[in-house]
Amino acid sequence: MTSSIPADARAHIDDLAAFVQASPSSYHAAREAARRLESAGFAALDEADAWRIAPGDRRYVVRDGSVIAFVVPEGADAATPFSIIGAHTDSPSFKLKPRPTTSGAGGWWQLGWEVYGGPLLNSWLDRELELAGRLVTSDGAEHIVRTGPIARIPQLAIHLDRQANDGLTLDKQRHTAPVWGLGDAEAADIVAVLAREAGVAAADVAGLDIVAADTQPPRTFGADHALFASGRLDNLLSTHAGLQAIADARPARHIAMFAAFDHEEIGSASRSGAAGPFHEDVLTRILASLGGGAEDRARSFARSLHVSSDVGHAVHPNYADRHDPENRPVAGGGPILKINANQRYATDAHGAAAWASACREAGVPTQEFVSHNGVPCGSTIGPIAATRLGIRTVDVGVPILSMHSARELTAVVDPWYLSRAMARVLAR
Repeated sequence: MTSSIPADARAHIDDLAAFVQASPSSYHAAREAARRLESAGFAALDEADAWRIAPGDRRYVVRDGSVIAFVVPEGADAATPFSIIGAHTDSPSFKLKPRPTTSGAGGWWQLGWEVYGGPLLNSWLDRELELAGRLVTSDGAEHIVRTGPIARIPQLAIHLDRQANDGLTLDKQRHTAPVWGLGDAEAADIVAVLAREAGVAAADVAGLDIVAADTQPPRTFGADHALFASGRLDNLLSTHAGLQAIADARPARHIAMFAAFDHEEIGSASRSGAAGPFHEDVLTRILASLGGGAEDRARSFARSLHVSSDVGHAVHPNYADRHDPENRPVAGGGPILKINANQRYATDAHGAAAWASACREAGVPTQEFVSHNGVPCGSTIGPIAATRLGIRTVDVGVPILSMHSARELTAVVDPWYLSRAMARVLAR
C-alpha cells in the first residue's frame, strides 16, 4: 500500500528524532544546534568579542542553553527589519539539588532533585532516566555531560495502595525521588559518576546544572506510521523546525533570525531566557555593526515580525469537552495559530494575516487554536518578546497530545508543515 505521508515529511521526522536523542538537556540542544549550524555554513560569534557584521554573513551565538542564528541579506543597512522564528530549548523535568546523593530505606541509593517546570509527574514513573546537563570545574571550564540510563522513579505496587487507580496523588518531595543503585551508602556519589563521564575529577566540580531525561528512543507508530511519540517535543519540535528553516534561509530584504531560549518552562526570567537581555543584545549589536543607532533600531523593529513557535493542544478524543466546541485543531491538520483575548498569546490580526500568507505561500494547511473558556490558557515566549522588544509577534505551533508528559505525541506530517511555513517567513 502506498503511504499517504510525503517522503520529505518522513525524512524530517527522522531528523527530529535524531535531534531529540542528541538533546537531553537545553545545553545539549544548544550544542547540537551549533553543530548543525556550523555544517550549514554559519560561523560562531563570541559575545566577548567586538562584532563586525556585514551583508551576506551567516552567524550564530550561544549563551548557556540558548542559541541565536541569523542571515544578513545582501544590501542590508542599519535599519533593515528582522524576520524572527522563536522557540525554546528546555522541557519540564527534574533538576538535581545541591548534595544530590541520598540514601533511602532498604539499602537503595537515591537522588535529591527539584521539579523543573510543570511535568505530568505520573508519566515519569517506571522509566529508565538519564542525567544530563553541564558541570563547571574550579577553573571555570564548562563540561557537557550525560550518563545514559541510570535512575528510575519506582511506582508503589497496587497491592500496597488499593486506591491507586481511583486517583494517584504524588507528593513532589516524598514520591518522586529516584533509585539509582544498591549497597553501601558511603559508596554512592552521583557527582563522582557525572565527573567521570565528563572526564574530570570529582573534587574539581564547582557547580552543576543537571536535569533528568527519558531514555526511550522516539519512534513512529500506528496505521501507516502516521504518529510520532517522543520525549521533549515541547519544545525541541519547534527548535528543530526553526533550525531546518534557518539553515536554508536566503532572505530577500529582512535579516532572517532563529532564536531558541532556555528557561521558558519556568517563566523565561534568566540571562538566557526570553525575558532576559540576550535577544535584545544580539538584535542591537547586529544593527550597530551595520552602522545603526537608536533611530535605526526603532525603524527596524517597527517593520519586523517575530513568529513564536511552541506546541499546542490537539483535540483529545477522550476529553473532547476540554476544548473549544468550534475551534478544534486536529493532528495532521497543519500548524496552529494560537489566539487568546487576554494576550496569553501575542497574536493579533496583523500577525494572523502574516502567518496565513506564509502558510499559503508554502502550500501548508493551517488551523486556529483558542482555549475553552473554562480551561485556563498557558503561555509562551511570544508575549514576553513582544513586551520586551515591541516587535509584532504571532504565536503558532503544532498540535500534540500528552503535553508535559515524559513522552508526547504528534502527527508525522505536522513538524514538516511547520518548518516549511517557517521557511517562508525567513524568506521575506
